[in-house]
Amino acid sequence: MSETLPIRRTKSIFDEIERMQDRIMRRAYDIFGSNGGILDKDIPNWLQAERELVWKPAIELAEKDDEFCLEVAVPGVDPKDIDIEVTPEDILVKADVHHEHKEKKVDVYACEFASGNLFRSIHLPKKIDPDKVKAEFKNGMLRLKAPVVEGL
Repeated sequence: MSETLPIRRTKSIFDEIERMQDRIMRRAYDIFGSNGGILDKDIPNWLQAERELVWKPAIELAEKDDEFCLEVAVPGVDPKDIDIEVTPEDILVKADVHHEHKEKKVDVYACEFASGNLFRSIHLPKKIDPDKVKAEFKNGMLRLKAPVVEGL
């Protein structure tokens, strides 16, 4: 059974992107400090901070019959935790994702489940009507349909 998700129309997703970049920058600075302040490690520090803070799920964006179809793989995420924002040019999907080991007396030898912030912004090649975007969640897949518009 699929679940319909709410969509929020927003003027811009840039504030959200800027907030996430600020969090990554602060974490990269913390990593820089904990590594003894070694210079010339800006990119590795940034990439480590990004890996720690952001989960970018796999997507597929296709267009058929003047409609974008966006699929986002979000297995294990509760649909009520997913926040979707749209503008005429962008779609932003975010959620707080937490994975914990419920049994404390179990030895865990490998765990690749993500924790942190699911954060994926998609800039669209054509404009859409944000008021007509529909989203459904089923079996760990978020599917959005967004009609393409001319001259918006």
